[in-house]
Amino acid sequence: MRIVIAEEDALLREGLVLLLRSEGFDVAAAVDHPGDLLAAVAAEAPDLAVVDVRMPPTFTDEGLRAALEARRLAPGLAILALSAFIEDGYAGDLLAAGGGGAGYLLKERVGKPEEFLDALKRVAAGGTVLDRDVVAVQLARPRPGDPVGTLTAREREVVALLAEGHSVPTIGRLLGIGTAAARQHAGDVSAKLRVPDEAQAMLSYLRA
Repeated sequence: MRIVIAEEDALLREGLVLLLRSEGFDVAAAVDHPGDLLAAVAAEAPDLAVVDVRMPPTFTDEGLRAALEARRLAPGLAILALSAFIEDGYAGDLLAAGGGGAGYLLKERVGKPEEFLDALKRVAAGGTVLDRDVVAVQLARPRPGDPVGTLTAREREVVALLAEGHSVPTIGRLLGIGTAAARQHAGDVSAKLRVPDEAQAMLSYLRA
């Protein structure tokens, strides 16, 4: 897998390079500016871009905007966005863009290599991964007529794991309830959130 990294923090950028190369990934470029990300995507034709949301010059959302522009220039480019803060609005922008694998993680997940690499691989394969803390914020935010309020505690656990990109069998294993029970809970979530596809239940809710 060919990867480009755009990260403003030099220490984290080099740490990502070392981690990914040690796992056998081809890191084609590691840059610290959104303009350089676009140039690297054009020159290197990567499969995936790992991008800091906040980059120069204003350190707001330049990294994310550059990543979405990169996908426009290279359709199908998978994007794994990293942020030091819980900014679920940016996660919604990334999901709404469509067109390839997408992930939004807090930077602290990089400190858990197994978890981070698992998320990266799922995004590269075309999946969608959201940080569990971002999902928690979404679930806690009241909305008029919000069906999330009808979810049980177990269904909320299932929703969070769906949003992290886990399959129903994996959710059954992680929760210790088995595949059949996990599928039942996922189906109930789908019905309560009024979306037809259980695997997309939370993602559809976040896009709303």
